[in-house]
Amino acid sequence: MSIAALTHQIRLSLEDPANIVRREQLGGAVDDFVKAPLDEPEVILFQLEEELQTTYNDVVDHTSLAHIEIFLGVLHGLRSLLSSTSIISTWFDVVLRPALREPKLPTTSANHAKELIVSAATHVDERHPDKVSEFRRRLLELYLLDTSVESSGDDILEWTELDQNLRDKKHQWKSNLEDTLVKFGLQCTRELMDEVHSAFETPSSRLQLAILLNSLASDQAFPSLAAKVADHPQIGSLLNSLLLDNSSTLCTIALTVMVKLLPIFAVHAHQELKKMLPRLFVILARTMCWKEHVSSSLPSLDQMDEPTGPDESSSDEFVETPLLELRPDLGWQRLELTVKAGPPAPPSEAYFSLLYYLFPCNLVQFLRGPAPYLHDRGYQTPYTVSWEDALDQANIQSKAEALLRSHTVHSGIIRRDWRIELEEEDSWADHSLSRITSECMMLDAHKMVLGSREQLSTTHEIETPRLMIVNEGANSGSPTPQPALLELSSSKLRVSLQDMITTSVALKSNREVEIDGPMTTKWPSSLFTRRGDSPSRTNVDLPSEPGSADDGSQLSGRVAEAIARLQREVLLLRNELNLELWLSRQNVQHIGRLHQDRVLSKNAEVERQGLYNKLRQYKAQVQSLEREIREHKEQSSSAKNKYADWNNELQKKLREFREEKRRWISEEAALRTANKEILALFEAQGKLLADAEKDVFELKTRHKENEHKIDRLHDYERQIEQHVRMQKLWDVDFERFNARGREMEQMKASCKQMEMILDSCEKSLAKMEEEARVYRRQNQALEGRLALMQKKYDAFRRLPESEITAIVAEKSDLALANAKLREENAELKDEMEEMRAAVEGLRAQLSGQRGLIYEPRPRPTVAS
Repeated sequence: MSIAALTHQIRLSLEDPANIVRREQLGGAVDDFVKAPLDEPEVILFQLEEELQTTYNDVVDHTSLAHIEIFLGVLHGLRSLLSSTSIISTWFDVVLRPALREPKLPTTSANHAKELIVSAATHVDERHPDKVSEFRRRLLELYLLDTSVESSGDDILEWTELDQNLRDKKHQWKSNLEDTLVKFGLQCTRELMDEVHSAFETPSSRLQLAILLNSLASDQAFPSLAAKVADHPQIGSLLNSLLLDNSSTLCTIALTVMVKLLPIFAVHAHQELKKMLPRLFVILARTMCWKEHVSSSLPSLDQMDEPTGPDESSSDEFVETPLLELRPDLGWQRLELTVKAGPPAPPSEAYFSLLYYLFPCNLVQFLRGPAPYLHDRGYQTPYTVSWEDALDQANIQSKAEALLRSHTVHSGIIRRDWRIELEEEDSWADHSLSRITSECMMLDAHKMVLGSREQLSTTHEIETPRLMIVNEGANSGSPTPQPALLELSSSKLRVSLQDMITTSVALKSNREVEIDGPMTTKWPSSLFTRRGDSPSRTNVDLPSEPGSADDGSQLSGRVAEAIARLQREVLLLRNELNLELWLSRQNVQHIGRLHQDRVLSKNAEVERQGLYNKLRQYKAQVQSLEREIREHKEQSSSAKNKYADWNNELQKKLREFREEKRRWISEEAALRTANKEILALFEAQGKLLADAEKDVFELKTRHKENEHKIDRLHDYERQIEQHVRMQKLWDVDFERFNARGREMEQMKASCKQMEMILDSCEKSLAKMEEEARVYRRQNQALEGRLALMQKKYDAFRRLPESEITAIVAEKSDLALANAKLREENAELKDEMEEMRAAVEGLRAQLSGQRGLIYEPRPRPTVAS
C-alpha cells in the first residue's frame, strides 16, 4: 500500500470518527503498510512522517477525543517504522503528552500512548543516540515537576482554586506518567535506576522518586529483575536516605520499598543482601527510636496567634539527628522537614518482622551490642562521631524488647549463630516470595492467633479483631480509632461479607460513591493551628468570625498548612494500603500453593492405594513371566549357536569388504593426488596464459603508440637520403661544409635544450590534466550538492521565510562557486590547448632540423 492510500484512509476515518467500519479498514491498511517491503526505507519513512504531520495539522481536531483516539491508533500501528527520534521530537509534545493528560480518553488509547513513549525511551536511534538519554531524563524531570505531593501553602491554595477539570487532568497525567516510567523500568531497569540515582541527589526530589520505586517494586514482574538492581548505587542511596534524612514521610515510603525489596533480594540476590545488613540494622534502630512530638492538649483560640518556637516545630526528627553531623566526604544533603506539624514516626513492625525472619541471629547479635556488631562487620559510621556515641544502646534495646515480645521464637536462633548464618549460601533460593512473606507475617503473635482461630472456625463468620465498626448512633466527631491500637480479644465481630465485597468493588471502579450516614458540620480547630496532633484525631468548632484581616491571613496560612498535613496523611494511608494489598497478594499466592500441595497430597494417597493393588497383580504376572523366561532361555541358547555361525560368516564378509574398501581408499588418494597436480598445472598454465595475454596487450599498445613514429621515421630517412645527395654536391665547398658542421654542433646542443624543454612541458601538461580532472570532480560534487539542495528546497517548501532565505542564499553562493570553478576549468583547458600547440611546435621545429637517425660526417683534413 502506498503512502497516499494510507493517508486517504486516515482522512476518511477522521471525517467520520463514529464509523466503526472505516476504523477497521484503517487498521487493516496500517497493518498492510507495515508488512509491505520498502524499496527505499529512509525516503519512504521521511515522506510518511511529512504526510502524517500534514494530516494532523489539517484534519485532526485537538478537542475531539475520537480524533485523538484514531490518530494514536495509527501511530501505535506504525511504531515499528517510526524511529525514536521521530516520536520524541515530533509526536511527544504534540500528541502523546496531551493524550496522557486527558482523563476521558479510553484506556486502550492511553495504553497506546504509553507504549509509544516506552518504545521511544527503550530503542536507541543510532543516528541520534543522545536524544534517547535526554528523553529519559526529561520524563523523570516531568514526573518530578508535575506530580509534587508536599508543596508550600500557597501552591496548595492555588491547587484548591483550580476547577475540577484541571485537577482531573493533573491527576491523570501523574498516574499515566508514573505507569509509563514503571513500564520503562521493567524493560530497561538499569537505565531507569541510573536516572533515578542522578536525580536522587536533589533532596526535594527524593519523596517522589521513593514513590516511583515503590510502584516499581509492587509490580509482579519486578522480582525477576532483582538481580540487576541489587548492586545498583541507587539502593545504597535509598538506604542512606533512610539513615540520614529527617523527613518521616520520605522514610515511611522508603521503608515500605525496603519491606518489598527484602524478600525479593533474599531469593534472587542473597549475597548482596548480606552486604547491606549493617545499614539495614542501623535503619531499624533509627525507625524504632524515632522521636514523635505530640502536643499534650488542644490549643485554645488565643494560642493560635502565638508563634511556635524552634523546639516545637522540629517534631519530625530522629532522636540523635540534631546532635549528629555528617562526615563531609559523604557529600549528602539531608532532606529536612517540609510540614511543621508533628507527623507519626515511620512504622517499623513489618520491617522488623522481615529482618527477624531472614537473619534472626544477626538481629539478636546487633540488639545485644549495636556498636560492637557494626565494628565487627567493618561498617564505618556516616557521622563525625563513633557508633558508641551515635547509638543509644539502652533505648534501642528498650524499643526492640516490645517488638520481640510480640513475635514467636525463630527456630534459626537455636540451630546456628550469627557468623554461620552469614556463611550460608543461598538459604532462601528454594523459597518463593509469597512463602517468605506469609511465614514472616506468621511470626507475629497476633497474626498467628488469627490464623489459628481461622483454622478452628467452622462457621461463615469473619473474625477480625482489628476491624473498626462504628455504630450509627455513635458520635461522628469522636476520634477515629487506629487499627494498631486495638488489642486482640476473644469477641467476634459480625460483618456482612457481601457488603464488604460490594464496597470494595465500588471503590475500585473509580465511580462516584455516595456514603450513607451522619456527617458532621464542624471543622476541627487543629486544622488552623501551627502545632498539635493530626487534624483527623480531634474535632473542635471553627471560630465564627475572625477579629481582623491579619487573623484572616493567618487562618488562610494555617488552612494551607492543614491541607498539606492532610495530603501527607493521605499519602501515608495510600502507602499503607498499597503495602497491605501487596502483602495480601503474596498471601493469596502462598495460600494457592498450600492448597495445591494439599490437593497433590490427597491425589498421591489415592495413587498410592491404586499402586498397591496393582503391585499384587504385577507379582502374579511376574511369576508367569519367569516361567516364560525359562522357556525363552532354552530357545535362546539354540538361537545363540546359530547366531554364532551366522556371525562368523558376517565377520568374514566384513573383512573382505574392509580389504576392498582399503583398496578403494588408496585408489581414491592416488586420484586425488593426480587431480591436485592437474589442477596445479592448470593454474600454472592459466597464469602463463594471462602473462602472455598481458604481454601481447602491452606489445599491441606499444605498436599503436609507436606507429606514427615509424611513419615519421620513414619520412626522416627519405629526407636523410636527400641530404646525403646534397652533401655530395657540397664536398667541393669544404669551408662551407666545415661551417655547416659547426652549425650542426650548435644545433645539437640546442636540440638537447629543446628535449629538456619538451620533457618539462610534458610534465606540466600531465600536471594540468590532473588538475583538470580534480576540477571536474569538484564540479560534479558541487552539481551533486546543488541537486541535493534542490531536493531539500522542495522538501522544506513549508519552512519559515527566514530559513527559506538562508537556503536561497546558500544556493546562490554554491551557484557562484560553481560558475567560478567552470571559468577556472575553461581557463585551464585553454592553457592545456596552448601547451599542446607549443609542444607540437617544438616537435615540428626539432623534426625540421634533424632526423631520427643522425650521424655527423667526418671532417676532411686539409693538406698543408
